[in-house]
Amino acid sequence: MRISRIGSLLLFLSASVLWAGSTLSTTEAAKHIGERATVCGNVASEHTATTSRGTPTFINLDKPYPSQVFTVLVWGSDRASVGTLPHSGQICATGTITEYRGTPEIVLHGAQDWYVPK
Repeated sequence: MRISRIGSLLLFLSASVLWAGSTLSTTEAAKHIGERATVCGNVASEHTATTSRGTPTFINLDKPYPSQVFTVLVWGSDRASVGTLPHSGQICATGTITEYRGTPEIVLHGAQDWYVPK
């Protein structure tokens, strides 16, 4: 019995390592809250809340706010290190998927956290 538990643990850890390199669609992201992954989608809308604390910028993917499927969030304090994000087309964000008010999101902290797929 002990070997099967160890075998199961090794299989789980191996799958986790393989999964870490996976790319998810915006709809798949909701099933992976708390996991580190790359999520790709089309920029549907963006908004910088200039009067909100932290001056967040919200980039909504695949559908515009308030029906967004996934959000990429950049806090004002990270904006310079994140760089200039595209206003249209596809974008991929890498980080830990969290959820805010029912919508999955990734917070970007630097330019290494996102890319435009080729």
